[in-house]
Amino acid sequence: MAKYKKLTREDRVSIESALDRRDSFKTIASETGKDCTTISKEVRAHLIFRKDGAYGRAFNDCALRKSCSILDACSKCRYSPDRARRCSGCGRCTSECVLYKKETCRKLLKPPYVCNGCPDRSSCTLEKRVYDAGKAQDEYSTVMKESREGIAVSELEIKRLDSIISPLLLKGQSLHHIYENHRAELMVSERTLYSYVSDGLFSARNIDMPRVVRMSPRRKKPDTIKIDPKCREGRKREDFIVFMKGHPDTPLVELDSVEGIRGDAVLLTITFVHTGLQLAYWRQANDSQSVTDIFAKLYFELGPVDFKRLFPVCLADNGSEFSDPKKIEFDANGNQRTHVFYCDASAPYQKGSCEVRHEMIRRIIPKHTDISLYSQEQILLMMCHINSYGRGTLGNKSPYLKFRSIIGDKPSNHAGLPPVFYIVLYSVFYPFWCVAKKFFNNGAVFGFPVCCDILHSVSCQASHRIHGVCHQNT
Repeated sequence: MAKYKKLTREDRVSIESALDRRDSFKTIASETGKDCTTISKEVRAHLIFRKDGAYGRAFNDCALRKSCSILDACSKCRYSPDRARRCSGCGRCTSECVLYKKETCRKLLKPPYVCNGCPDRSSCTLEKRVYDAGKAQDEYSTVMKESREGIAVSELEIKRLDSIISPLLLKGQSLHHIYENHRAELMVSERTLYSYVSDGLFSARNIDMPRVVRMSPRRKKPDTIKIDPKCREGRKREDFIVFMKGHPDTPLVELDSVEGIRGDAVLLTITFVHTGLQLAYWRQANDSQSVTDIFAKLYFELGPVDFKRLFPVCLADNGSEFSDPKKIEFDANGNQRTHVFYCDASAPYQKGSCEVRHEMIRRIIPKHTDISLYSQEQILLMMCHINSYGRGTLGNKSPYLKFRSIIGDKPSNHAGLPPVFYIVLYSVFYPFWCVAKKFFNNGAVFGFPVCCDILHSVSCQASHRIHGVCHQNT
């Protein structure tokens, strides 16, 4: 039973709901598993005072407001040409009126000490006291954070330590040497002494320690937020090997991100290992939501049958953008559509296919280049050229042709769906063949000799298959 543990956000929400129902502290304590004194202290420690009046009536907590007949008691109303009501109905005159007497609701003097659940709350013009679970949790978190900040040591203790440390530091002795020889006198750790010197609490400073001056400050590792901290359970490298042994003919798709400037826009790359075809999607930030949104869009456009055919197994690294595997693996109805596995930490060679193909992306977008300067259309045009580039490992064929030869042109067995090959290729190639032909000398751009006749042929066939229209006059 969590009787002696700290209150959580869920506990505070339960307290607020119970106060709205006008439950007693004893009832709330039994529901949350806490002592009733704890509930009482919690409510009184996080009171919110509001002067919002009532519906159609301004705030006024003067004890004489019901019988008061004074007009123009304050300078705010004295020179107002539209002044036509008494001060008792205004509420702005309490700071200047000599007859003002503050009135406090007597119900607030006894439990539950708040106006939550009060039947007269909507008509009361007095100052109200409310318990809000969200703000109470924020105040608690702030207090807990501030209590751990700063240095919890008295001035006398600092003077005592300074009298031992500073003279020896100024003589050229190292702090480690001083600590080892005066450990019984200091009664603090060596790391604490370094912190005190760095914070300027002693007469001696960092400049009096030659090695500290020469050393650069340590770089703080960036905080990465994982949606599911346990996302790798059951999806590790060993699990991937076992799965592939049981399904040796399953096509593999590798996922990765291409960064430009850290913290800015990035690319999500999807590599079909068997064909070498690589897709890239522009993302505003390197977060997990943008990755799951892309997969949701692909699932919607391809349909369940063709999506499972193209994405049976996905292999990703340990980046935080892939930390929500369940949203990739399952659709909105809870149906599994793929399997996600992770490489070992610091082992990019375990998904070497996508890493090798990133080299061509880096020819066009070098490292430390701001990717936010590019649009999704430009990224797709780049991938159009890369996927049309012949590779020796593919028998001197381009990834596009290899993808077509394996996936084929046959329609999906699911009635009403066009061929998956044309869904993917049409969405990628046609719009940018037009751009390439118009602006880049028949597609010879970025150092990749692209055959525009092939692109045009693919675009026409895709458009004809999907829409029944051929763009011969483009």
